[in-house]
Amino acid sequence: MVRITIDEHELEVEAGSTVLQAAQTLGIEIPTFCYLKRLPALASCRMCLVEIAGQRRLQPSCATVVTDGMVVHTNTPLIEETRSSMLDMLLANHPLDCPICDKGGECELQDMVMAYGPRKSGFHDVKRVFHSRDIRLSPVIIMNVNRCIQCQRCVRMCEEVVGAVALGTVEKGMDTAVTGFEGSLATCDQCGNCVEVCPVGALMSFPYRYKARPWDLAETDTICPHCGTGCQLTVGARKGEFMRVRSKGEHGVNRETLCVRGRFGLDFVESRDRIRRPMIRRDSTLVPVSWDEAGDYLRRRLSAVENKLAGGLASPRLPNEVLYQFQKLMRTVLRTNSIDCSSRWSTPFDTMGPQVAHFYTRAPLEQVVGNDRVLVIGGNVTEENPVTEYLLRDSVRQRQAGLLMLSARPSRLDADARVVVRIRPGAEAAALAAVVAELVAIAGQAAPGETPAHIVSDGGPVATISGDGPQHLAAALVEGRNATLLVSADILRSPEARATLQQLNSLLQLLRALGKDPAVQFLFDRANQLGAWDMGVLPAALPGWRAVGDDAARALFEQGWSAEVPAEPGADFDTMLDLCEQRRMGALYIVGSDPLTTYPDRRFVQRALGSANLLIVQDAYLTDTAGLADVVLPAAGFGEESGTFTNNEGRVQKVSRFREPPFEARGNLAIFDFVAALRGKVLRPSMSGEILDEITRLVPAYQGITQEDIGADGAFTKATPASLEMSSFVPMPASSIGDQLMLITGNCLFHNGYLSERSEILNTVADDPYVEMSSSDAARLGLTDGKPVAVRSTQGELTAKLRINRRFPEGLVFVPENYRALRLNSLMQRGEYPCPVEVQPAHEIIAMATTTESGARPLELGG
Repeated sequence: MVRITIDEHELEVEAGSTVLQAAQTLGIEIPTFCYLKRLPALASCRMCLVEIAGQRRLQPSCATVVTDGMVVHTNTPLIEETRSSMLDMLLANHPLDCPICDKGGECELQDMVMAYGPRKSGFHDVKRVFHSRDIRLSPVIIMNVNRCIQCQRCVRMCEEVVGAVALGTVEKGMDTAVTGFEGSLATCDQCGNCVEVCPVGALMSFPYRYKARPWDLAETDTICPHCGTGCQLTVGARKGEFMRVRSKGEHGVNRETLCVRGRFGLDFVESRDRIRRPMIRRDSTLVPVSWDEAGDYLRRRLSAVENKLAGGLASPRLPNEVLYQFQKLMRTVLRTNSIDCSSRWSTPFDTMGPQVAHFYTRAPLEQVVGNDRVLVIGGNVTEENPVTEYLLRDSVRQRQAGLLMLSARPSRLDADARVVVRIRPGAEAAALAAVVAELVAIAGQAAPGETPAHIVSDGGPVATISGDGPQHLAAALVEGRNATLLVSADILRSPEARATLQQLNSLLQLLRALGKDPAVQFLFDRANQLGAWDMGVLPAALPGWRAVGDDAARALFEQGWSAEVPAEPGADFDTMLDLCEQRRMGALYIVGSDPLTTYPDRRFVQRALGSANLLIVQDAYLTDTAGLADVVLPAAGFGEESGTFTNNEGRVQKVSRFREPPFEARGNLAIFDFVAALRGKVLRPSMSGEILDEITRLVPAYQGITQEDIGADGAFTKATPASLEMSSFVPMPASSIGDQLMLITGNCLFHNGYLSERSEILNTVADDPYVEMSSSDAARLGLTDGKPVAVRSTQGELTAKLRINRRFPEGLVFVPENYRALRLNSLMQRGEYPCPVEVQPAHEIIAMATTTESGARPLELGG
């Protein structure tokens, strides 16, 4: 520790701290322009100058490291004069167009001039002007560089944090100008973080431009609904109309950053395809009716299928309270454990349960990625969890963490990684088994005669497409003091998901045995996936990951709910579809999900859903699945009901309501009460806050959390003892993959599901649907970048533009799953991933699949 005196106040701070940080500890305000906590000090604005005893010149506090016995003054006549002069110089060339500037009312330059600036200027020269009109750099970012004060926050944020390098500077001195490449932001993520950190109105949000002033807005703090990172954001609305989103630098996992979806993609709340009234099917047509009519119809239909099987699917985008109440409704009213929360993959409870309960590290991501080694398994962090990528880059560049990558798809983080293992899709289990074997061999713990080749052969799928091999990963893990595993939920798509999770458990156990204190978190692309699992929206698990067959656990909930719970595990969604097709499913209740768009093999799903005796869809939007329903119930969407999300870190955060549900939509909890009443049952409690209280009473990981605890930064759930035995080391036999092109899918940067697709702003930013492949494969097939190509499987065909990626591995084809018009799931077959395809030139873009669909019930609105 180092002792320092600032303005007559003595304190001790850690060695290496700056004077600015020490002053902030005391609550002493020192003005800054160029300084941002997460960026390296630049010391260019000269606003934070201080006097240090024994030094002849003023020193920038943001870049001056404290020394023992240092005496600092932050507010002397010389400092006041210097600050005033710096502001006078900035104002000399700054356009005084505050009445029309979007930054008016929250401009840092205005605030600084008010607090420290001159009352008159000594400069009388003509102002410097770079251009007479604002420059539209992208669909969402507009620039007036005349207002720039040359702090370079935007340039450094783009390069150091986001990693996009879309902005730079030209010229020198007072002629320095921030710009994109040739007046555009061609390589930009469109995240708008440059707009957020700009202290003046040089960079502005085009969608928000001239719409409102800060004092006109009613602002609400909430959580982003687009992925599981769980970014804090503040929604501004005027008279109930959505205006903008911004972040708060001092709160949340994201601090001052957001991605393009979080900052610009919330306008989906104004989507025009809202379900306005309840609908029931009459003569093959959905007809709008009143809630009373819908209730009478649903009561009759539920009575007719009372003795048949029932099942439910709920979206992991819904709040914890809604998900908890849904599984309670299904178990106690409809008497079934056939409940699931994803139509895109399965969740093997026998392997996932112990892993989440025993190993899952419910702690700040910033802390977790600060470990000596960070291994990212599967997926593409850049496009699926962009703000998580920012934190990983911070950890590598500022904390020297060793980043290790094991995936099929390349990502921007590869450039920061020490080891990159590029594997065939579906080979994650084999690759992890190879890493385990290498670790055993390196640690000298291998049994006599056992070698890595005993587990994975050279000809198997673990053979790398490019880059390093599993032995490099193992060596890097052994060299590190501790290790973190970040696992993409994309691995759950594969038929080998259970084997992959078993190998992941083996790796975690071995790392623990080697003293590496392993941490693990999943990288979910749905806002409340971990919460959905915690809440028990699983066929074999009650809330808290306790097995349905556990008599003691079941008795606890039966006592808490005053109702019996079925003792047998239920069916997952895949099995539910089989039951539907066999006409054994009585009622299938789908809440906030669109499996007809997301589940592999669209024709099968359409046939199965059409065969259910009673299909109930509760949603805010008129989805493809809603078009097949017998009963459609209009529900509140994001921002129209309060609750909590549990993000990838295990952090519980408040989701706040900032608008009323439109038309005749009702809150999800109110609709559950409505359905329960039709069966003569009452769900208690039924209010969101009371349900949260019950959750914190009955779910171990949430026990002890109060509503007051869930403040601006949320509250962390806690790890619980595993209720199942951990798997032992499992050998993974090698299997071969042919030379055929294999189709993989996932999220793209600008879209990640049915919410983002309803954002008009994101649809102006996002490119058209695309097919991504390597330059070598494209050359071999005679394909041209930007031209339409046809992708064919045994199931169907789609057409979209080709995007050639020089870093993309050979043999793979990537098509994002987030463009409904493509109907990508029409190409896929159940239980098969990745999907073998052919790619050929196409003459025109028909951004939709051309498969023939049968068994559909048309979405026609009567009345």
